[in-house]
Amino acid sequence: MKEKTGWQKTRKFFNDVHLWLGLGSGLIIIAVCLSGTIYTYNTELREWAAPHLHKVEVPENASRIPAEMAVASVKEVSGGQVTAITIPNDPERTYQVNARIEGDNSRSGTSYYVNPYTGDITGTSKEKTATGEFMGYMFSLHRWLLLDKIEEPLIGELPNRTLGSYISGTATILFTLGVITGIIIWFPQKIKNWKQGLKIKWSGNWKRINHDLHNTLAFYSLIFLFLMGITGPQWSFPWYRTGLQKTLGTYKEAPARSESGRGSAGGDGARKEKAETVAVNYLSIEEYLSSADAALPYKGDYRITLPKDGDTKIEISKNKTGFFAPSASDKISLDAATSEVISTDIFREKPFNERVAGSIKALHIGDIYGPFSKLLYFFACLIATSLPITGTIIWLNKLKKKGKRKVKSGKATTLQTTTA
Repeated sequence: MKEKTGWQKTRKFFNDVHLWLGLGSGLIIIAVCLSGTIYTYNTELREWAAPHLHKVEVPENASRIPAEMAVASVKEVSGGQVTAITIPNDPERTYQVNARIEGDNSRSGTSYYVNPYTGDITGTSKEKTATGEFMGYMFSLHRWLLLDKIEEPLIGELPNRTLGSYISGTATILFTLGVITGIIIWFPQKIKNWKQGLKIKWSGNWKRINHDLHNTLAFYSLIFLFLMGITGPQWSFPWYRTGLQKTLGTYKEAPARSESGRGSAGGDGARKEKAETVAVNYLSIEEYLSSADAALPYKGDYRITLPKDGDTKIEISKNKTGFFAPSASDKISLDAATSEVISTDIFREKPFNERVAGSIKALHIGDIYGPFSKLLYFFACLIATSLPITGTIIWLNKLKKKGKRKVKSGKATTLQTTTA
């Protein structure tokens, strides 16, 4: 028997590692990736299910009402504190006004959707739809494998949500290692045959087609699978998130707390200073937008964080719109009394590592370049869902092939013994 070359031995080793990584995480990855595929279009599906919240008909010769009117309308209806307003570039979309109401424990409060031409409130984010509930289950399946739906802890006092997060995070790490080992074994034993891994031989038998589907589709979606896999575990493991931040050079130590638990010594002075309310004559939102347009001269969606009494700055973020539009926003701070620009935070001008660190979520869910990258991620995630299935079939076919060889070998040995 011919001795194996060094490359063949290396390839065999990584092939075995790839196999066991796939078998160890396959079922979890199917659940995580299938739910992730559907969740790629979470926003679009939710809007499709409740179009009255997001879309309006533009009246003829009509202009949008001042943002203050929308804010005042929401403040009157909600009885709470209005914290922000989103003003879309698309004239057919509603204003989105965020308000924090007493007793509302949600992180972002309640969103009120306002017709930008009439000032009528078309609904709130609290409205429930079957699609919204379904997408909630998809998110739960993706992050926690639905374990958060079980009240009683399954293991000791460990919360089921944490348990589900640990399982999905571990499976994702194994999947990422599988992606790395997969690209190594993608190269054939004879390098001159590398082009075979770029196409599917549809004229072959079903076993060959299945092998090509696993091999070729994985290759074409490689970069997306790697990005999804390398970013995902940061939501499962604090140590992973810290390691990722340190690798990117963006890690910052948490501020030290004093013995009284009230922060550093300078914190008390800061609180005293903040307690002194400064009288500020606030301008209209339109005046702030005019200054923002001059500093950020492109079409986009605005989100304005409304100041609390005494705040001397107005914070505004702006996102470009379009099929290839990046998800990252530019930020600008304005003097609340004069609308003069205090500072700008332009995303493209940041160092590369900071841009990557600020785009972790976008890199994971696929909206880093708007609808264009979402479409690519949708297909990549669909392929990721299929890989454990096609890979398992390849493994089973190899087992059957080895079994037949052993049977033939056994028959040959019996025949030789009988003849002798």
